Amino acid sequence: MGHVIIKDLCKDYVERRAAPRTANNHSAVDRGQQLRVLDQVDLEFHDGELVCILGPSGCGKTTLIRIIAGFEEKTSGTLLIDGKQVKGPSSENIFVFQHNGLLPWMTVWENAGLGVRKMGNEAEKAERIQEYIDIVNLSGFEHHYPHQLSGGMQRRAELARALVVNPEVLFMDEPFAGLDYLTRVKMREEIINMHEYFRKTIIFITHDIEEALTMGDRVVVFTERPAKVKLNVSLEYPHPRDFSCSVDLEQLRRTVYEELGVHHAL
Repeated sequence: MGHVIIKDLCKDYVERRAAPRTANNHSAVDRGQQLRVLDQVDLEFHDGELVCILGPSGCGKTTLIRIIAGFEEKTSGTLLIDGKQVKGPSSENIFVFQHNGLLPWMTVWENAGLGVRKMGNEAEKAERIQEYIDIVNLSGFEHHYPHQLSGGMQRRAELARALVVNPEVLFMDEPFAGLDYLTRVKMREEIINMHEYFRKTIIFITHDIEEALTMGDRVVVFTERPAKVKLNVSLEYPHPRDFSCSVDLEQLRRTVYEELGVHHAL
């Protein structure tokens, strides 16, 4: 499972910086103006789909997936995962944050096993942890600490930690931020391969247009804040994808650049 339905979703924040600080600030209007971040967003993420979300910086991409993941509440609208309303974070839906989230005092093995630490069968738990460490190609580094790993290895350790609990939905908020170009390319390949193997629903935020079009089963483009869906396109192209060998894919690449306000795509 991992079917997400979003209908007419809105998110407002209260802008308090411009509000006067008085003892009579009791109403929402007095406390500050409403700032709309997401405006009537309609989306559907199908089971096993890898969806890449693009949009201008600050438009509300991270806010959207934090709401879907249960870390924030929506202001209005409908949000369902597998037919159930989202009421808070769930162990079935795992978030991989933009910055390194490994616990520095724990080894790769200990970090990877956080989500299954309450499993009663120790042998089964150890087998599962080792399985996912092997899958992300960190065999031999089980007892290394995060500071002893490269950036790409740290990202892979986080993937092992996320996958070991067998999540229904995996949220990835710019997980390759800060990595060098070659490591990013290798990590893209890792994610694509793992997705084709596990077929979990993955919602992936990125600012990299080529990355989105290379990886995704679908690409969603947001407008400036307040964010609306500007483009929602399925990518029915086999992997690996080569822009130079596909006229349609290259045209879509140019279209996405133009939708994001860049009219001279490189």
